[in-house]
Amino acid sequence: MPELDFEAPFAEGLKRLTELRAYRGDPGKEREAAILKAQLDKDRREVYANLTSWQRTLVARHGNRPYTLDYIGALLTDFMEVKGDRRFADDPAIICGFGMFSGRPVCVIGHQKGRDTKAKIHRNFGMPKPEGYRKAMRVMRMAEKFGRPIITFVDTPGAYPGLDAEERGQAEAIAFNLREMAKLTVPVIVTVVGEGGSGGALAIAVGNRVNMLENSVYSVITPEGCASILWRDAAKAPEAAKAMKVAAPDMKALGLIDDIIEEPPGGAHSDHDATFDSVRKVLARQLGELSGKSVKELLDERYDKFRAMGRLGQDLVVS
Repeated sequence: MPELDFEAPFAEGLKRLTELRAYRGDPGKEREAAILKAQLDKDRREVYANLTSWQRTLVARHGNRPYTLDYIGALLTDFMEVKGDRRFADDPAIICGFGMFSGRPVCVIGHQKGRDTKAKIHRNFGMPKPEGYRKAMRVMRMAEKFGRPIITFVDTPGAYPGLDAEERGQAEAIAFNLREMAKLTVPVIVTVVGEGGSGGALAIAVGNRVNMLENSVYSVITPEGCASILWRDAAKAPEAAKAMKVAAPDMKALGLIDDIIEEPPGGAHSDHDATFDSVRKVLARQLGELSGKSVKELLDERYDKFRAMGRLGQDLVVS
């Protein structure tokens, strides 16, 4: 059975498509496969265009969506990872390093979830501890020193709320990153590729450009957490997701993000290569737009972007 219930109608068609693709070199089978794929793409695009906020949350959490290491492998060459915060330890929940993107040297930072049980535990389910955010800032400062644009990939349910993280200053580490990212003198491009959860996401998401994949979500708390607080019932998560406006179109309408990156029919988990192509095009365009800006322009633009967020009306000005 499909992992998502709204994908159930496509299960037989996808199974048949897989069978047909096994007959490579057979003109008849290849023609049938092409027709079937076109119909599946059309049907899935229609379904995905009308998903609820809660359904998009489920897609954002799909176990086969590309993670940061997948984007690095597809978009970068000569990548070299940097580990450790030089204070306590390395945090596998955040990947940091340098590589070449379309011939341009860049810094990449992103949350990393695991796919199997062992990897999920190793990556702490993509929930960083303070050393992860301090490592990220250490690498951002290296990027600033050498004039490298910074690209971040956001995908976390939130920062780790455990006792050990609190003892080592989780809130301070996040707050420090928010302040310091606002002052970075190099271009910063942020892309929410899955879940953008609370300060755990925002700690690497203060950028000149903020993007969201079409079926990603961005919010101050998970829908389940919101439902538990408001109604003492996590089962009301779908209702909470709708009220919180967590989906990319909502974020765009509220002026909280710059671009929505289109996903292939059936979501990013259904076609990694098509997703990588979409992300590559947007990042390349935005890097080109930002590369010619002065440091003052980058700082003013970033400051103005985040300063304008949260207004309820055109006549409301917070001093």
